[in-house]
Amino acid sequence: MKRLIFLRHAKAIPASPDLEDRDRRLADRGRSDAIRMGQFLKEEGAEPDLVLCSSALRTRETLELILPQLSAAPTVRHLPELYLARWLTIVNLVRQLRDKVDTLLLIGHNPGLEEAVKKFARPPGDTKTRKLHQLLDAEYPPAAVAILEFDVEMWSAAERGEGELLNFVRPRDLRGPE
Repeated sequence: MKRLIFLRHAKAIPASPDLEDRDRRLADRGRSDAIRMGQFLKEEGAEPDLVLCSSALRTRETLELILPQLSAAPTVRHLPELYLARWLTIVNLVRQLRDKVDTLLLIGHNPGLEEAVKKFARPPGDTKTRKLHQLLDAEYPPAAVAILEFDVEMWSAAERGEGELLNFVRPRDLRGPE
């Protein structure tokens, strides 16, 4: 079994002409959401062996806030090719992983991240999975997490449409009343 966790970076400050897009920092809400999502991953038992993270500042900051929430420190690789990557780039990166990695956390950007989740996920079968797919189809907001599981031994065997969508959680799903 292989588990693949997709995390969109947390909410960043707005784009501005004075700042390169890849240098945008997290907003205050993004910082608190990143911590919350790290706690969620630990509580879910979805702690990664390896993290592939875009080289953009907002993804690196998201990761820095998640790591202290986890039980153990995973191996981390910052990949420039994940910055605004298209879904096919993401799929190819996953399929090239070494097989000793059982759980991968991929931190990136939309629209490529969301498209990769949708390409990997198998069509919904039961009521719970249908509800998760409906949430996913509605939006993939900053700091949202999708967890997929593949019944394979090797990452190269992780095919499109074969991942079971175990969970899809948005930060607002975990916040208390506001």
